[in-house]
Amino acid sequence: MINNMRVIGLTGGTGAGKGEVSLCFMSHGIKSLDTDKVSREVCLPGKPCLNELVEYFGEGILLSDGKLDRRGLAELVFGEEDPEKREVKKNALNRITHRHIIDAINAWLTEREKAGDALAVVDAPQLFESGFDRHCDYIVGVIADEKVRIRRIISRDSISEETAEKRIRSQKSDQFFMDSCDFIVYNNSGIDALEGQVEHILEKINYFA
Repeated sequence: MINNMRVIGLTGGTGAGKGEVSLCFMSHGIKSLDTDKVSREVCLPGKPCLNELVEYFGEGILLSDGKLDRRGLAELVFGEEDPEKREVKKNALNRITHRHIIDAINAWLTEREKAGDALAVVDAPQLFESGFDRHCDYIVGVIADEKVRIRRIISRDSISEETAEKRIRSQKSDQFFMDSCDFIVYNNSGIDALEGQVEHILEKINYFA
């Protein structure tokens, strides 16, 4: 349980540019946890999370060296053409992984509080799906135009435009984030356009006081 430290949940759809926003918070000395990295760590060979994924989805999600084929698993889940089956697979993936990721987040936040930090950022694409939004003092949503997101996803993951579009369609809309978050950051132009928006948020929550 975190008592003396405030927590910002940073979220948004794939390709929105949450990492750049996280860097802006870090430039003010605020530590940030990238839950994408956490999700990779909990899925290393021998970890309980990976064992549970294999039990549900089968050994076809493993590479020849026993590591998780993340791209293959993503295609298996998000590339499913049948909407009902896709939802079942997505829910199973979330149910299995979120519990392990949240345990790791809580351990990290406990360390930050012990270190005396007043504020910490959890960069979590699955913030609402995991239920961790209930443990945040503030929620910051990052949104960007779809064309910008598609371009970023293709560049980052070396996938087709069609696959990038499927990923976006499988996630929550910009309107959802605008309705559900305390603050919205617009990230169409890169990090230089973000600094003022992040400083405005920090002023609003009296971080500089």
